[in-house]
Amino acid sequence: MPSLDAIDRQLLAILQSDVSLSIEELAERVGLTKTPCWRRVQKLEKSGIIRRKVALLNAEILGLPVSVFAQVKTDQHTPEWAETFASHIAEQPEVVDCYRMAGDYDYLLRIVVSDIAAYDRFYKELIRHVGISDIVSNFAMEQIKSTTELPIPPPE
Repeated sequence: MPSLDAIDRQLLAILQSDVSLSIEELAERVGLTKTPCWRRVQKLEKSGIIRRKVALLNAEILGLPVSVFAQVKTDQHTPEWAETFASHIAEQPEVVDCYRMAGDYDYLLRIVVSDIAAYDRFYKELIRHVGISDIVSNFAMEQIKSTTELPIPPPE
């Protein structure tokens, strides 16, 4: 990891919370002038620590209140199958997270849909295009915590 000083860490914490702040506002919050603050943010972007700047949307208001966590198991462990699976998943806008896992299941998906019928359509499309040996679907009842903010590690 690149060397981060206290100001870099402050900038990252602030930007994770609200990326819409102007450079002037950021600089004021961390005690810098505008140009050095801008340079630091540029350095954080170029280093890859800041990957993207996005808007976080409200799924409920958009009519997507159902989150499904699907555990997928396959009996096909070839590079070709993995590529087919990854390509198919990348094309599905309902899949907001996909992880290859260690343990009993090979993949964990988080799928956001309007209702159970929409998930059923997603499921049928998945099994039509990608051979899987098992899938366990868990429907979220309540979201207790959801954040995109990472804990900023303390200096070493």
